[in-house]
Amino acid sequence: MTIEPNAEVAVAKGYWISVYPTISDPEILTDYNKLAGPAVHAAGGRVLSRGGRVVAHEAGITQKVVLVEFDNFEKAVAAYESEAYQKALTALPAGFQRDFRIIEGD
Repeated sequence: MTIEPNAEVAVAKGYWISVYPTISDPEILTDYNKLAGPAVHAAGGRVLSRGGRVVAHEAGITQKVVLVEFDNFEKAVAAYESEAYQKALTALPAGFQRDFRIIEGD
């Protein structure tokens, strides 16, 4: 197979998916959000969903779900590992739980 010099090559996007099992007080995330938002945007992340309506099936959780898109998987991983985002993680309250994944998409 030959690729033309000007042909576009499709690169799989990268995504962050965060599910928050329980949030008794959304205000506890204020400090984290102040740091995480700019860190994500600086790394090229685009927030696609931030806690809108959820219909859960099977073992699903109806609590807050956040979906962030990056140009590729490597950028998504690099954003998580960045100094700015690591600083944001320190602002999460002690004992706070969430299901966080970085996945490769189409």
